[in-house]
Amino acid sequence: MAICHHQPQFAVSSSSFPFTTNLSNKSHLHLPSSFRCNLSIASILEPEPVYTSVKSFAPATVANLGPGFDFLGCAVDGIGDYVTLKVDPQVHPGDISITDITGTGNSAKKLSKDPMWNCAGIAAISVMKMLNIRSVGLSLSLEKGLPLGSGLGSSAASAAAAAIAVNEIFGGKLPALDLVMAGLESEAKVSGYHADNIAPAIMGGFVLVRSYDPLELIPLKFPVEKNLCFVLVNPEFEAPTKKMRAALPTEITMSHHIWNSSQAGALVAAVLQGDLIGFGKALSADKIVEPRRAPLIPGMDGVKKAALAAGAYGCTISGAGPTAVAVTDDEEKGRKIGEKMVEAFMAEGNLKAVAMVKKLDRVGARLVSQR
Repeated sequence: MAICHHQPQFAVSSSSFPFTTNLSNKSHLHLPSSFRCNLSIASILEPEPVYTSVKSFAPATVANLGPGFDFLGCAVDGIGDYVTLKVDPQVHPGDISITDITGTGNSAKKLSKDPMWNCAGIAAISVMKMLNIRSVGLSLSLEKGLPLGSGLGSSAASAAAAAIAVNEIFGGKLPALDLVMAGLESEAKVSGYHADNIAPAIMGGFVLVRSYDPLELIPLKFPVEKNLCFVLVNPEFEAPTKKMRAALPTEITMSHHIWNSSQAGALVAAVLQGDLIGFGKALSADKIVEPRRAPLIPGMDGVKKAALAAGAYGCTISGAGPTAVAVTDDEEKGRKIGEKMVEAFMAEGNLKAVAMVKKLDRVGARLVSQR
């Protein structure tokens, strides 16, 4: 397996990536039905910056989607992290400096400004190595729109926004898969080597991780004419990913393996067909991960029951939690479902919670400004 971020110099074979690499214009990004990391080590020229400053955005993500633990995820619109990146002559050439961290909750206090211990910094350094950046220093500021430990891909959003910013400030030389690999290096330090947040954060839409060795991703296209709404209910409770992963079983029964495999297959089919009823059924049907994690989130079982009783097609834990995610086809229905879920978190878990209704983000990480 070619680990893109472990080598300072790479050339990408155009035959391996038959799609446009300029991610600032996502309308021209052509993704194949699947693609894999297939890089050759070679010397590449260091690109010149094409902007002096860029600002990027990366969306929140819902990982696992019930039975798809570590191999299914999607991006949700309207919430996420921002990164502002500048060419900075005060920073040593080839280095990056994190100058500011602001945003939701206690992010600024909890997150390190050391780029080697910050999700955005790790991903940015990885992309700089891929591009062979040696003569330019960069400064980065991070604006957190996602709370830490929320189950909404907070670390992945930071990594994705940083990766896209570094790539675009040097002209968008790298394809999507390289940026996912850079984000994976960041995720590995924070919560484990899993791509079900970082891949949709960068690529948008639904993404299936077909393989990790080699990394192979399959975009799943949800029909544009179908209306899909995610009801995201975030309680005032932090569920660190490492802690929630430690609760998982080391062995499972064959019957549970068969069940979850069939539900994951049904979920993929439902996404491709735009079948919201089938999607909801599969989303709610995990017998391996959710039963271990739900008891660690006060009131989660009651919240799921409340969502389904209010008319949601399905409900599960978003990523490692504690956010609960339900699905429906209408924003007004989504708001009513969210109200019932908030009430259940208080009644069943004594937790205050906030509900929001969001749609599928089909674009993924992108620039929002440049100069």
